[in-house]
Amino acid sequence: MSEQRSETRESAGADSDRENEEEKAVDTSHLDGLADGCGCAEVMDHLSEQREE
Repeated sequence: MSEQRSETRESAGADSDRENEEEKAVDTSHLDGLADGCGCAEVMDHLSEQREE
């Protein structure tokens, strides 16, 4: 039984590592200049302004 728990933890750890790598690979430069915690309206305004440029 303890072997199964160990395997589950290892596979969960591998999934977590894979998710962290995927998060690092995402380009978020289009969100530069936005304050942390801003709302969706602020994000849309910011993206609209960038599109106009």
